[in-house]
Amino acid sequence: EAVVVEMGARGIGHIDLLCSIARPTVGIITRVEGVHLELFGDIESVARAKGELVEALPVAGLAVLNADHKHVAAMADRTDAAVLTFGLTAAADVYASGVVLDDELRASFRLHTPWGESDIRLGARGEHQVPNALAAVAAAGWLGVPVDAMADGLFGAALSGLRMELVTTDGGVTILNDAYNANPTSMVAALRSLVALDVRRRVAVLGTMAELGDDSASQHEAIALQARELGVEVIAVGEPSYGPDVRHVPDVEAAVAELSRLEAGDAVLVKGSRVAALERVAQALLD
Repeated sequence: EAVVVEMGARGIGHIDLLCSIARPTVGIITRVEGVHLELFGDIESVARAKGELVEALPVAGLAVLNADHKHVAAMADRTDAAVLTFGLTAAADVYASGVVLDDELRASFRLHTPWGESDIRLGARGEHQVPNALAAVAAAGWLGVPVDAMADGLFGAALSGLRMELVTTDGGVTILNDAYNANPTSMVAALRSLVALDVRRRVAVLGTMAELGDDSASQHEAIALQARELGVEVIAVGEPSYGPDVRHVPDVEAAVAELSRLEAGDAVLVKGSRVAALERVAQALLD
C-alpha cells in the first residue's frame, strides 16, 4: 500500500512541518519555478523550501529529482537518501525519447529506465506532462512496480477537472479549458499546447496570475510577448499588466462577447489563477 501526498508551501519551514507529520520515504521534486514570489521573495527561497522534502527523507528512502532543472538537480547534495533522476535526455536515470503529441494533445514516447524500456502513451494531456510521468516512473520502479504495469497506469491516468480539458462545441470550436490555476510556467505550457492543435485560429482568454510579487507586471508582459511570438491572439480579462498589445475586457461577460464571432476550426484557451474563475468563459461557450 502507498499514500501519495502533495506538499504545498507558502514559506520556509512549511514542508519541513508537513514531513514531520507524513514522514515520507520517497520524495519527488518536479520543478522549481518563480511561483508564489509575493510570499517567497525569490526563486532561491522556493528551492530552499522545496528541498526540505529531500532533507527529511530517511537513509533508506529515495529522492526523485528532475535532472533538467538546476535547482532541483542540486538537491542531490541535500539528502542522505538514494537519488534517482528523470528528464528528457539520456543523462537522467529515467528518460523519454521520441516524444510526439496526438490530435488530443496526449504524448507518446519511448521510456528508458534501469528496469527496462517500454512504449508509453499518456492519458493526461500536454507535452509538459511527460516529465511528471517520468518522475512517477522513477518512484514506482524503485518500489518494484513492473514497467508494463507502469505503462498501463500512465495510459489510464487522468487529470482533475479544469486542467487541460479539451472539448469541441456543436459549432466546431475547440476549447482548451485549463482554468484551474496559472503561473508563468504553466501559462507557457498551455500556450504551447494550444499551438500544437491543428486549427485555423488560436485565441487565449487569460486572467491574472496571482502572487507574483513585485515582478508581476513584467511576468504578465512576458506571457503576452510569448503568445504573440506563437501567433496566439490574447484577450485579457481584468488584468491590465498584459500590456497594450492585447485586447482587454473587464469581466467574463465581456470576454464571452468578444468570442461571439468564433467559427469552426478556431480554438480557445481559457486560463488564469483560481481567483479569476475563468472556467465561466468555457462554460458559456458550451451553453
